[in-house]
Formats: sequence, C-alpha cells, structure tokens
Amino acid sequence: KVGKKISVERLAEIFLEQQDRGALNINLVTPTHYIPQIIKALELSKNQGMNLPVVYNSGGYEKAEALKLLDGLVDVYLPDMKYMSPVLAGKYSKAQDYPAAAMAALAEMFRQVGTPVFEVENPDDNTATDEAGLIMKRGMIVRHLVLPGCTADSKAVVKYLYDTYGDDIYMSIMSQYTPMKTLDKDKYPELARRVTTYEYTKLIDHAL
Repeated sequence: KVGKKISVERLAEIFLEQQDRGALNINLVTPTHYIPQIIKALELSKNQGMNLPVVYNSGGYEKAEALKLLDGLVDVYLPDMKYMSPVLAGKYSKAQDYPAAAMAALAEMFRQVGTPVFEVENPDDNTATDEAGLIMKRGMIVRHLVLPGCTADSKAVVKYLYDTYGDDIYMSIMSQYTPMKTLDKDKYPELARRVTTYEYTKLIDHAL
C-alpha cells in the first residue's frame, strides 16, 4: 500500500510547511482528480499567508471546465502536449480526442496566467547573468516528449504552439523516451528504441 490519506486541512498545513522550509513553489503533479480538495486547501493556506507560486503539472488531457475552477489559484501551468495527430493519440494513448482536449485545455491555462513573469531568486547576488537565478512566478511551460519515428508529429506540435502562443510561452522539448520491459514489442515494434540524436537535432533545428 502506497501513500496515505490526508484531510484538506492537513494539505493546507503541508503547503504552509513547504513555504517555511524555503520551497520555491507548490508543485501539484497529476492533480486533476483532486481539484475540489486542492481548491479548498489552497484557499485555506493562502488565507494563512501562503504566497508561493502554485504549479499545476499535468498531462494536458484536461477539461477546460475543470480548469476554470482553478482561475486565480494557479500561477504556473506545466502541461504536456503529447500529440497533434488523433491517430497517434488513439494508437499510443487510447485517446483519439487528446489533441482537441489538450488544445482547449492549454487555451484555458494561458487565459488564466498569460505571459511569463520572472523574479530573481537572490536579488542581492550580482553574479547572476542572463536567466541564471530567475524563477518563474507566472506563466506556462509546455512539455513535449519526442517519440521514435514520430518527428513529423513533433514538428506539428511545435508549429501549433508557436503559431498559437508565439513567445508568450516556453517549450520543453524532451528526448528521454525510454522503452520499458513491459512494452509489447510485437504490437509496437517502432517504440522499442530510443530517439536518435539525429531525430532530436532535426526537431530542435525546426523549432529554432
């Protein structure tokens, strides 16, 4: 048995404890099924002085209606944009509607947080240069995991994000896909390898 049950009140206390420990943010990972409880805990903790940025870290497969409930409570959205192709989404995630759902979700996320806002981590440190030491206080970072043999779809993801949001969001283009031992190699032989340096470099070139 993994994990333990906690009350909304205890969750609010945990948020405050993290702030006392010097945490930079409250990072809510795959939190969608707990939205009602998270809202109550955030409201409780904020009323008691919790002022850390709240990060909503999800796979992008969200209902915009659910996200609207978080308006004013989340500062940084960190979603995935896994696919633009409904065919790939259906094949690998059994969710042919993923692209449409993610596009609507990202639009709602961006509506809430807007363009990025940063703060210097240590204002008295004069040695920081460029973006070193900057902490995102508000904004959206969209992750995309490149899959082997799927760079055409990855290019479509990058193009969609840039055409839609320009430089008002950040993208994290990830190359660390690793086939697991549980992969059905007979059903998905194309996924039984890592992404090549060539594939990843070509995508980064496209993004640039």
